Amino acid sequence: MTITPDSVVSIHYTVSAEDGTQLDSSEGKEPLTVMLGQRFLIEGLEEALQNKEQGEKFDVAIDPDKAYGQRMDELVQQVPKDMFEGMDVEVGMSFRATTEQGEQSVMIIDVADDHVVVDGNHPLAGVPLKFDVEVVEVRDPTPEEVEHGHAHGPGSGNDH
Repeated sequence: MTITPDSVVSIHYTVSAEDGTQLDSSEGKEPLTVMLGQRFLIEGLEEALQNKEQGEKFDVAIDPDKAYGQRMDELVQQVPKDMFEGMDVEVGMSFRATTEQGEQSVMIIDVADDHVVVDGNHPLAGVPLKFDVEVVEVRDPTPEEVEHGHAHGPGSGNDH
């Protein structure tokens, strides 16, 4: 069966940064199972999966524009430390923040005596990615999966 824009696809993958640093992998785990067209995968990987078949293995390089976007300097902001009153803040901590654009995840990248620097960019923003992919299974979605808008079963995060 050939992958189409609404297929349910199970893949094994390894994703690396441009310098070869491995960022994530399904090796030793259940394959990742997703219903395409639901924005669960980055755009570049969804595009690369189109017209592939079960059992096919491939590599694909994905530019940031088709992954997590470009870094935006305006998403790095210095905020008063007293906004975190009563909390022991450290570099690397993540929080949900209310912004003019709505709820957004931010990561603390610097802590000083009177302020904290937060970064609202995705940690992989601006990073070209390389995926090594094996298509384990391709199938049509069930009526229930179409209704719910996501795949069900092992590897999907929706085991119902």
